[in-house]
Amino acid sequence: MGVKIAVVGAGSTYTPELVEGLVAHADRLPVEELVLFDVDPDRLQVVGGLARRILTHQGWPGRLQPTTDRDRALEGADYVVLQLRVGGQQARRLDETVPGEFGCVGQETTGPGGFAKALRTVPLVLEIAEETARRAARDAWLLDFTNPVGIVSQALLDQGHRAIGLCNSAIGFQRRLADHLGIGWERVELEHVGLNHLTWERAVRVDGVDRLPELLRTAADELGAAVGLPGELLRLLAALPSSYLRYYYLTDQVVREQRAAGTTRADEVLRIEQELLELYRDPGLCEKPRLLEQRGGAFYSLAAARLMASLQADTGDTQVVNCRNDGALPGLPDDAVVEVPARIGRTGARPLPLTPLAPELMGLVHQAKAYERLTVRAAVTGDRRLALKALLANPLVRDYATAAPLLEALLAAGRANLPRFFPTDYP
Repeated sequence: MGVKIAVVGAGSTYTPELVEGLVAHADRLPVEELVLFDVDPDRLQVVGGLARRILTHQGWPGRLQPTTDRDRALEGADYVVLQLRVGGQQARRLDETVPGEFGCVGQETTGPGGFAKALRTVPLVLEIAEETARRAARDAWLLDFTNPVGIVSQALLDQGHRAIGLCNSAIGFQRRLADHLGIGWERVELEHVGLNHLTWERAVRVDGVDRLPELLRTAADELGAAVGLPGELLRLLAALPSSYLRYYYLTDQVVREQRAAGTTRADEVLRIEQELLELYRDPGLCEKPRLLEQRGGAFYSLAAARLMASLQADTGDTQVVNCRNDGALPGLPDDAVVEVPARIGRTGARPLPLTPLAPELMGLVHQAKAYERLTVRAAVTGDRRLALKALLANPLVRDYATAAPLLEALLAAGRANLPRFFPTDYP
């Protein structure tokens, strides 16, 4: 018997990626019904139209159901994929500009921008999760691709929901390193360790042999350039940081660059999305356009479809996901959500045992995790004192003199999407 998948936020330009991934994994994931839900009927019509043409072109036998009715989408679903963006790209633009007024990095998933996004996203995701528990199939899975993934996943698991968070960072590293080594990606196994958007590759194993020491010795500058960091830092850490670590290791430089740029990533994404949606309207288009690669999220479809396929088929393969630590990474509580390799099967994600992080890595992880836990509590309660404590704990906020006015500015900018902080606005 086939499964039902509901995609929440299906008006996203990412959806054609996901659709292609589902077709590619049909052998392990027999989808009988794919429901595309979005609150924007116009975007849903455009994106859903391309999705239908892709599926028809591929000879997919299932049913595609676009809808603006959330309850209908969730009813009986076996998998609910969350890829929503509260406030759209305009809210993202505020996440990337308001922090800069206070000398902070402006970025949508880390720093104060990620904090602002979490405040408006966590309550809605938890609402959807509660509705999923009421309406979806028994033992349905929530798969979160909504940023900030680590914080959203922490909130979901803290509330006891069957949820796994996923990001394309590790799978992207796997592909790039395989290309660098001139081998097939399936031969590369990463020791990807940390928190979402705060991770390091501590090993790059090819057929069981760690090639990372060799890579750092011979190609540290090239690998560093790819993530925006100097090669000597990679050699110092004996690890390959994700590109998001640039915000932490080169904070002042990033702030200067953002000030000089005069534009934001949100502006660029808005332009790309407008072009993509225009392409999607072409009735002759029946595959994802190349432009989608510039949108970001490369390999998203593969990561999401692989995860669902392995859960469904009880495969037991290893994938990098966001899940409970459960003793895998020493020095963190069992209930802390981490981004690590895990065995994926019908019962969920079982993280693989890891050796402790070095002190210079673990110190940053501890601080970031404290910030994440405080942010979840602030988002759920609308408590401004907790929100201020969260900003103070954020490694990318300098001090109290910055955090206090920055919090007020972020709340004021996001007021339309923060009902728990402004209850009188929502009678």
